[in-house]
Amino acid sequence: MKTLSRSVLFVVLLGLVSLCADMTYEGARSITGPFLGTLGASGAVVGFVSGLGELVGYVLRLASGYLSDRTRRYWLLTFTGYTVNLLAVPLLALTGHWLLASTLIVVERLGKAIRTPARDAMLSHATKQMGHGWGFGLHEAMDQIGAVLGPLIVFATLSFRNDYRTGFAVLLVPALLALITLTIARSLFPRPQDLEMKTVALQTQGFTPTYWLYLGAVGLVAAGYADFPLMAYHFGKTGLVSSSHIALFYALAMGVDAVGALALGRLFDRIGFATLVLATLISAGFAPLAFLGGFFGAVTGAILWGIGMSAQESVMRAAVARLIPSDRRGTGYGVFHTGYGLAWFAGSALMGWLYDRSVMGLVVFSVLAQMAALVVFIVLARGHNRHLA
Repeated sequence: MKTLSRSVLFVVLLGLVSLCADMTYEGARSITGPFLGTLGASGAVVGFVSGLGELVGYVLRLASGYLSDRTRRYWLLTFTGYTVNLLAVPLLALTGHWLLASTLIVVERLGKAIRTPARDAMLSHATKQMGHGWGFGLHEAMDQIGAVLGPLIVFATLSFRNDYRTGFAVLLVPALLALITLTIARSLFPRPQDLEMKTVALQTQGFTPTYWLYLGAVGLVAAGYADFPLMAYHFGKTGLVSSSHIALFYALAMGVDAVGALALGRLFDRIGFATLVLATLISAGFAPLAFLGGFFGAVTGAILWGIGMSAQESVMRAAVARLIPSDRRGTGYGVFHTGYGLAWFAGSALMGWLYDRSVMGLVVFSVLAQMAALVVFIVLARGHNRHLA
């Protein structure tokens, strides 16, 4: 089988793993906000737990990314992470206190921290020939198909039985399917790094100033991006959306994410960082619509939120592969995800605090952070165009 065909097969297999995995934890994510609310948690607690989960899920990627480069045990770290990541979800069905539920939410993110840099490093090798933007976009699109199906499964479950714990319990099935598919991928591709033709690295020590500037812009985006559980908490508290229909809003956002990932990924391979300028301009209005608008504002806000997430989960990851040499991508992705997670945690905690005091303050902070990132992306896009010239 030709290398390009094998690369596509590898991306598709990992895409199927992510599809089943996202059915599991994104299905759970669609209701964790209101679920914590039923257990007595406040808006500040929901924002803090969401942010803490992302903090753990991203900061520890620095260590796991470095470890993956140092040991080259990409599959071991990927398997370990997915196991922890996925099995924490159905355990939420057994919780009866917001503190225990919060712990499992953080543990789920811990598993994601363990496996993501190693998995992304393997994907970066496979997407070299097919285009990093298109490859990561395809993976993200399959990922988000699962993110649509998961909330729909939860919605259907809650429609028949209005019990959050039952919704968490049924997600054990896609969790097991993800682990089975991962086993198949491992048996077919024991050394994914062989999918990338070796080239001489132009940068072998440290990361370039462009990489750090890019990471700063990504951090601004993350800081100003409200996590969906806080949006879902707002929808439930204000009565804009019924508890069973909140999952549908998340499914809508994930569906937009899937389509957007394919389009933005292909566009990134053609125009580079200018893609991030476009995506940020479009998605920056999600907060005013979701938190200040009525029902239709909430719908539109969820759509714009999904567009922004498609850029963060596909194009922003693809850009790292262009900025980091192949033999340091585990570390590069670890640093990238850690910076992103620190900013996400700080922003989520602040926005949870602001929500309890001033929803308008939350909206202003979100928009200003996105606009600041936009300026940096414009600078990077201009530098990219001069490089091409």
